[in-house]
This record gives sequence, structure tokens and C-alpha cells, in this order.
Amino acid sequence: MKAGRHPSVKQLKSEIDMPSNTKAFTLPQTAKFNVITVIAAVTAALAATSSASLGWPVWAMFMGWVAFFTRGHSAKEAIYSYLCLASGIVMGVGAVLAVGALLPLIGPFAFGAVVFVVAMIVVSLRVAAPLNNIPAYFLGLITFFAAHMEPSILAVSELLSVSGVGSFAAWLAHRLQGKVS
Repeated sequence: MKAGRHPSVKQLKSEIDMPSNTKAFTLPQTAKFNVITVIAAVTAALAATSSASLGWPVWAMFMGWVAFFTRGHSAKEAIYSYLCLASGIVMGVGAVLAVGALLPLIGPFAFGAVVFVVAMIVVSLRVAAPLNNIPAYFLGLITFFAAHMEPSILAVSELLSVSGVGSFAAWLAHRLQGKVS
């Protein structure tokens, strides 16, 4: 190709040696693939049903499920991830109380001040191994804020319980899937 000329599509295609007819992507249809998929789906369905039956927010159960997958998948790592999530929920309570106390004094600047302090604490925890799972802390904060609950022992207990169900369910699904693999 000469400098300064734009190549045609035909020239580019031949230069990268792209086959003219590519096969469509197909999902594996093996029994193992299907069993692993069913294990995850059944476990999630049971955890969701259990949470809903207890009057707990199902979406908060899935926050625990997601927190499980932010780190290693051993029982020990699952516990550490859950503890980070739980700490985030508790920090959320503290943040709401701090905003409430500062709002009359500094107005909407209270949100920025509190978020700054909480973010400094959470991000600083990156050196606090094994409890250095920053995404799980933020999932906990999000869980409390998204729940729109008044700060109370009951609210914290509910969110800790339902997210614990999710973390346990994710760990259990992963264990069962490992037996298939």
C-alpha cells in the first residue's frame, strides 16, 4: 500500500487474513455446563425465596452474593468479604447519622464532608489485610443507603442477616459447582 492512500475494505481484509465466513458463537451444551448453571440458579432462587419469606429485601441478599465474588472463594475468604460488607453497612449508619448532625450546621456540604471522611477510611483499609476488600466495603455502604432505612439496631440486623444469606448462598453454590467441576 502506498503512503497517503486509504486502503479499501478488500485490501484491509486481505492484509489481516480474515476469513470471509466466520462461525457463529455457540454456547457449550454439555451436561456439566448445564448442571453448574442449574446449581447457581437453584441456590439463588432458594436464597431469594428465603429472604422474601422473612420479609427481607431480596436485592440486599444479592449484595451479599456479589460481595462473595469480590475476593477468593474459600470459606475463610468468604467470611472476610462478608465482614467487609458488614462493616460497610455499619459505616453507612454512621454516615447517615453524621450527615444528620452536620446538615443543620453546613447544609448540603455535610454530604461532601461525610463522604470524604468515609471514603478516606474505606480506601485506607486497603492495607488492613485480610480485611482489605474495598469493593465489599462499598457494597455495604450502598446496601445501607439503598435500603432507605432509619439508622437502628433492627435495620442493621436485618441488612446484616439478609446479606449474610446472600454471601452464604454464593459460597454454597460455588462449593456445589466445584464438586461438579
